[in-house]
Amino acid sequence: MTESVSFDIAEKAVSKIIELREQEPGGKDYALFLQIDGMQGNQFTYDLSFLDVKEARDDDVQLQFGDLPVIIAAKDKDKFDGASLNLSEDLNSLEIDNPNTPSPNILNTSEPIPELTGELAEKVQTILDQQINPAIASHGGVAKLVNVEGNDIYLQLGGGCQGCGMAQVTLSQGIEASLREAIPEIGNIIDATDHASGDNPYFAGSKK
Repeated sequence: MTESVSFDIAEKAVSKIIELREQEPGGKDYALFLQIDGMQGNQFTYDLSFLDVKEARDDDVQLQFGDLPVIIAAKDKDKFDGASLNLSEDLNSLEIDNPNTPSPNILNTSEPIPELTGELAEKVQTILDQQINPAIASHGGVAKLVNVEGNDIYLQLGGGCQGCGMAQVTLSQGIEASLREAIPEIGNIIDATDHASGDNPYFAGSKK
């Protein structure tokens, strides 16, 4: 592995991630794993999860921030160059500041948002089936719509996302961003997952 990416994590964010990592089962040497899982407008959306260091690919980029190893997917290393990961002002979420944006060619050739008709639940299910689940399936993840109350929707994360301390980041930076772009009338997006019962924080599988 090479350290060819200029990527930074704020000290408070490192502490928060280590705190989340300590809640992971299995006693493995987990690293923070980062990859791009889609786009919203002219910005990338991100998938952050925990990965056993031993499962990293040889061409992935590995960085070290104190006691926290960080692995960036080889396919996305150029897209993370110059980016930083910070803790939000309310200290409740992680935010990525990235000067890189999708190229116009990527935006022009990406899959169009499917035409959405019918009730809110039908629209959400269409986006889950056609855009979101194919993206998070790379690490065994799946997102399910379990309830709709007014314009609020309840999602349940399963597979590699269940039990992962970074699931909330994936929900807010990836899944939520994609849903809100496609369906502006959505209200609150609530994570209804029972993360305490998750066994595998990350299924290494084949990464995109």
